[in-house]
Amino acid sequence: MAIEVGTKAPEFELKDNHGRTVRLSDFRGEKNVVLLFYPFAFTGVCTGELRELRDDLQAFVNDDTELLAVSNDSIHTLRVFGDQEGLEFPLLSDFWPHGAASRAYGVFDEEKGCAVRGTFVIDKEGVVRWTVVNALPDARDPRDYVKALEAL
Repeated sequence: MAIEVGTKAPEFELKDNHGRTVRLSDFRGEKNVVLLFYPFAFTGVCTGELRELRDDLQAFVNDDTELLAVSNDSIHTLRVFGDQEGLEFPLLSDFWPHGAASRAYGVFDEEKGCAVRGTFVIDKEGVVRWTVVNALPDARDPRDYVKALEAL
């Protein structure tokens, strides 16, 4: 079960598609975070969702907000995926220990071995203020993230 609104967001430390270490706490006191879990790079629905975010990036990456996209792929896969799709936001690898961050947020599907489509809007103090969790085949609407950010 996904963590609930009002909960302190679990800390994580993950490598991005360029091998840099990213921690949720890096943004505390500085930026709101849109934390987006997706199953795997190069799949149809995931690629479509991330392209939508890429095409409206200023809404999700600016002075007030950071977008972090997390999958269970390796950093090497994410590097190729990010380069191919022109994704200029961090693609974080929850590969090893496999699914640790996804599990902490309650969005890891043990049977499938990947995260479901969970999104968490986290305020500057590290508290979850909005969330949506969709099944693997169901794309999310990024306009909902914008509305949640506007409400902060």
